[in-house]
Amino acid sequence: MPATGRRALAVWAAAVAVYLLAVFNRTSLGVAGLQAADRFGITAAELGTFTVLQIGVYAAMQVPTGLLVDRFGPRRVLTAAALCMGLGQVLFAVAASYPLALVARAVLGLGDAMTFVSVLRVVAAHYPPRKYAVLSSVTAALGQVGNLLATVPLTFLLSNAGWSSTFAIAGAATAAYSLVVLFRVRDTPDGEQVPREAASLRDVVGQVRAAWRVPGTRLGFWVHFSTMFSPGVLGLLWGFPYLVQAQGLSPAAAGSVLSLLVIVAMVTGPVIGQVMGRWPESRVPMVAGFLLAAMVVWAVLLGWPGGVVPRPVAAVAFAVLAVGGPLSGVAFALARDYNPIHRVGTATGVVNVGGFTATTVTALGIGLLIGGDTASAGPSTFRFAFLAVAVVLLLGSWRTLVWWRRARAAVFAAETRGDEVPVRIRRRPWDIPAEQEAAAS
Repeated sequence: MPATGRRALAVWAAAVAVYLLAVFNRTSLGVAGLQAADRFGITAAELGTFTVLQIGVYAAMQVPTGLLVDRFGPRRVLTAAALCMGLGQVLFAVAASYPLALVARAVLGLGDAMTFVSVLRVVAAHYPPRKYAVLSSVTAALGQVGNLLATVPLTFLLSNAGWSSTFAIAGAATAAYSLVVLFRVRDTPDGEQVPREAASLRDVVGQVRAAWRVPGTRLGFWVHFSTMFSPGVLGLLWGFPYLVQAQGLSPAAAGSVLSLLVIVAMVTGPVIGQVMGRWPESRVPMVAGFLLAAMVVWAVLLGWPGGVVPRPVAAVAFAVLAVGGPLSGVAFALARDYNPIHRVGTATGVVNVGGFTATTVTALGIGLLIGGDTASAGPSTFRFAFLAVAVVLLLGSWRTLVWWRRARAAVFAAETRGDEVPVRIRRRPWDIPAEQEAAAS
């Protein structure tokens, strides 16, 4: 590998490690939900508020993060992210009250929000566009190592070291890694990015509106919304209580099933990235196939007699849903392909809001539908509460289909005008009504 290639790899690896830590810290509550309910004496709805707040902050920060990266460069933003996440976890370790614990998760969500968009910017700066789809998928897959560490190993550490020591160690290690970012990450191959002048609020709003008006961006938003929320909700909070309380698994067995969300994502992520890179016209059809499979999976889980599914069925269901994580990378490829380069950061932030909005709404809905004490919730309670997942999945699938047709119509219109299009697609009979609608508007 040439020197420039080695330097790019070293910079990318240092940046990816921040994302790995972000995923670990983000999902650390997934196996500690029952302990958190006991520690703070809270209900299921209040437990769900942890995830709602953390992911809500994440979603709200995506567009500002894109603007911060554009202005200050990914190195500074990733350094701040590591420090924020470390502080959040240390606060969570020492929190003795529910309000302070909420503040801790909000600080953690703030740091988490600044990682993925920054890492994608590093990839865009150090690698050619043809490698972007593959490397963004590999980035997401490597990030799932953090999710894996937040299942079985974290369960073991919580059982042996206790709450305070576990989260304090996680926070200190994350904060310390900010020094590695300072010395190893570079904004561009030439060095550090010079901070740009701050844009006016009017310019910022105009940039966001311009990105949102692009059908490809809107399609990316709904693809991200639909694909990542199921594994997100299960991995972040409700998967572990569901497996233990509703399915009767031991904590160790539940952690093993949850780890499938990570292992499958790690294995399929690079494969999906390669397919996207070589056959970009297959991106959205892959998403459509997954959404159909997800509907079948949730129909089985919600409709199984008695609500208690055999362990192999639960394992297969979690494995299928795990594919939604790496498939959500299709959304970022759409944002990059259908927006000019000066607006890609903003479009990426807009797209990234989708899945975390869906996760926030679903996690809150499940908590409200469970109500009362999580530890006393049984199979029928969880089956009723998980109807929130079905509603969000149907909504996201419908909107994905709508904007898929509109985005295709926009591509055909561009071809008719003689414009360059990033992906050439074949016209199908169902495209004609969408083209007529676009022409009429």
